[in-house]
Amino acid sequence: MTTRSATMERATGETSIRCTLAIDGSGRAEIGTGLGFLDHMLTSLAVHAGFDLTLSCTGDTHVDDHHSVEDCCLVLGRALDAALGDRAGIERFGDALVPMDEALARAAVDLVTRPVASVELGLTREMLGDVACENLAHGLETLAVSARLTLHVGVLAGRNDHHRAEAAFKAVARALRAAVRRTGAADTPSTKGVV
Repeated sequence: MTTRSATMERATGETSIRCTLAIDGSGRAEIGTGLGFLDHMLTSLAVHAGFDLTLSCTGDTHVDDHHSVEDCCLVLGRALDAALGDRAGIERFGDALVPMDEALARAAVDLVTRPVASVELGLTREMLGDVACENLAHGLETLAVSARLTLHVGVLAGRNDHHRAEAAFKAVARALRAAVRRTGAADTPSTKGVV
């Protein structure tokens, strides 16, 4: 059985990132982005997807959080894409409905290689910790596009924006966990023969 893992690096004038991802992990996360709330969301993603994820980022957070959030999600998405390889023998589709206290989020994933993202978090605060709420949705969109997958995520209920955001990331994680599951089949799960 091949190991589904990848290491990606990205260095620009705005960020320097290194990411190692193992899909068939135990949910072990070592995250250091310089942004506490982003660390919290990416840790939740890794733990609930069952991925082993090590990600470090040095970014221009003196400007704001945008470049670090975007580039961390871009590098993570590229690592996921590389680790999936040709995507043969996987479930392909995954969905999840995840509550967190009064919040409820749903996510659906298709590992089809046609990147599309529809992300509706409905956050009302400007910031969660050190991350702008608009960048949380943008981060999930960037992850979907760079991983070459289709992602739909929406928050159905909730008054607390922390709970809404965390439920959304956990729902994405659980949907990914289902979609990457090995089926034992040798072929690609598509009527076209490729995804």
